[in-house]
Amino acid sequence: MAGLPHNKLALDPALVKLGNMKQNRYKYFRWTKHTATVTFLAVIVVPGICGYLGYKTDGLWDMRAKRRGDIISER
Repeated sequence: MAGLPHNKLALDPALVKLGNMKQNRYKYFRWTKHTATVTFLAVIVVPGICGYLGYKTDGLWDMRAKRRGDIISER
């Protein structure tokens, strides 16, 4: 009784196919120029840009305990 599937609604074949495709995506993955470019951008370039900007602006602004008229730049 508890192990039987009790589907009240009919399953949409397109959604079932999409779910199966998402579960088995790793089986059909191939490295192409596009996937390599996207991976390189997501893993190397974006964190590098964020790190560079963080390093360059570290200590540049101080927002703590400022009142109206005080400057926020530290350099």
